[in-house]
Amino acid sequence: MIGLVQVYQVAGAAFAAFAVLSARDGSNPKRWVNAGFWGLMALSMWTGDRLGDLGNGLLVLALVGIAGFGGLGKGIAPDEHEVRQARARQHGNLLFLLAAVIPLTALIGTFAFKAIPVLVDPKQVTMVSLALGALLAMSIGMAWLREGPVVPLQEGRRLMDSVGWAGVLPQMLASLGAVFALAGLGKVVGGLTTQLIPDGSLLGAVLAYAIGMALFTMLMGNAFAAFPVMMAAIGLPLLIQQYHGDPAVIAAVGMLAGFCGTLMTPMAANFNIVPAVLLELKDRNAVVKMQVPTALPLLAFNIALIWWAAFR
Repeated sequence: MIGLVQVYQVAGAAFAAFAVLSARDGSNPKRWVNAGFWGLMALSMWTGDRLGDLGNGLLVLALVGIAGFGGLGKGIAPDEHEVRQARARQHGNLLFLLAAVIPLTALIGTFAFKAIPVLVDPKQVTMVSLALGALLAMSIGMAWLREGPVVPLQEGRRLMDSVGWAGVLPQMLASLGAVFALAGLGKVVGGLTTQLIPDGSLLGAVLAYAIGMALFTMLMGNAFAAFPVMMAAIGLPLLIQQYHGDPAVIAAVGMLAGFCGTLMTPMAANFNIVPAVLLELKDRNAVVKMQVPTALPLLAFNIALIWWAAFR
């Protein structure tokens, strides 16, 4: 049965290819640093479940050390801009159809594989479908553009080199949220916030929960990292157990409140800093600045939605 193990194997193969290609890039003065970084990522994907807590902890420390002391380098591709311009002139906006293959495959696969539970793990149909969509888009792209398998791996490696350590930041931050939850941070935050919320104030609890989701997401860079903390602090003990709110609404809309924080923080590097780098914007915070006027009204709407929908 296909599940997360196979998805991690595919991801590990991609990172291993990035490591090999980085080591062979003579134009990158830090090619061995890059090779080591992506090689460790491949090791994590392939053997993370067998390394144990200590092994994975040492691996993460090694990744942090590489990123923190000198960071990753980037090779020189003098013809990269010309090639992109030529492809854009030749194929135009049709190139974006390749990107559409991934979510379309994920959507179709999620429903199709649920109807065939013997093929794919029912709990992982979305992740498997997403990985399948990436492989399918790459295959279609190679056939359409008449390129060999090394080209997508090479371009993927160059993209990851441009993004650098920020490319793996979401995974690290999500893990951090789980660590915080296991450490009991939610109970600590809950104890502090309950002292600030007036007794019997449902509105105060809703405000603390939704705004707390946004603020913790801004600090952690990931709503999935903030969710277990705020749910343990306010969502479960106050909104669900004390005020008998609808758990589905509180959880779902609480995540949306967290995503409002994602729009307003450079810590969400893959959403806000990476696009600025790839678009070569002079102001690395330009994306965040443009999103704040949208994020604040959305946060207010989510607060009102929790108040109205969860306690009817």
